[in-house]
Amino acid sequence: MKKIASALLLTLALSPAAAAQTRLTLASAVNQALQSGPDVTSARANLQKAQANLRAVRADPTSIVTTLTQAEQDAAAQLAALQGGKLSTAQTVIGQYVAAYEAQGRINLNRAQVALDERNLQIARARLEARVATPLDVSRAQTSLNSNRQELADAQAQLPVLEAQLARTLGLNAGTNLVLAAPPAPPKLSVSLAALQSGLDKRLPKLVQAANGAALAQLQVKLSNNDYTPARTLQDAQIALANAQRTLSDATRASSTGVSDAYRATQNAARQLDIARQQAANAQTALTQAQARLKAGTAAAVEVQQAQVQAQQASLGVQQAQGGLWQALAALGAASGMDVTGLVK
Repeated sequence: MKKIASALLLTLALSPAAAAQTRLTLASAVNQALQSGPDVTSARANLQKAQANLRAVRADPTSIVTTLTQAEQDAAAQLAALQGGKLSTAQTVIGQYVAAYEAQGRINLNRAQVALDERNLQIARARLEARVATPLDVSRAQTSLNSNRQELADAQAQLPVLEAQLARTLGLNAGTNLVLAAPPAPPKLSVSLAALQSGLDKRLPKLVQAANGAALAQLQVKLSNNDYTPARTLQDAQIALANAQRTLSDATRASSTGVSDAYRATQNAARQLDIARQQAANAQTALTQAQARLKAGTAAAVEVQQAQVQAQQASLGVQQAQGGLWQALAALGAASGMDVTGLVK
């Protein structure tokens, strides 16, 4: 019998459903996307191509200065694109991961709320029979139960959709059973706003492109400023330089404002997490008191059940606030071109 049971367990372990189960942490999910995600993979290939072209141009003794400059700029642009792609991919994965994890928490909370509503409906019916409640009380309890049952069904239907989105981003097979670990506590934001806003033209792909355009335009002016180049060519180069510098300046201001907004959003998310933790602590204290009152005979079991649901709801609030902070940090990283999550390697 033991041999048969062992064989059955081995068969189940090797079945497609069991083999498809994937356990993930937030860090491992981000790492997998950075290693095999399509956007990052393409950006990495483009960088390798640009670097190979730069080596060839440098090795070619016939390369002129504009050709060399453009090759150097392309390599720098592709490097920024790769880093930007990593940060953007991390932002997507973090958002999808916390959404899927929180969905399971909502399901657990909805189940607890349905159980409480079922108990309240039983109490309302008993009180009606005892003629200390009205049919309206029963109707209200039934309506609350129906509403929370529907919320539970909606949450259960939403979870596989969110998990499928995450699996697709990670390049996993359709139908993969994801087992998500709780996201860790988000890191504290230790970098200043000034540091995040400094050097954006070296990190953000769109600003690197704009800075490259301005530098190339400056080179064209320098090469045209002589007595053997038509004056019209110099004038056109100067106009192109002014336009390129204006484009860079406008883009830099817009990006700096975006970083500032993302920074404030991150600070606000951190404050919301602190508040959620305080509320969870209060709810836990209320539950402890309700349990003590039940033991002392001064509270009913349903009051403890209500306190348990409230504590569970507050715990989910912490999860949601923590997820919100993770997403804010990821958005700040994407806006500034500098990882502040500690997850982008």
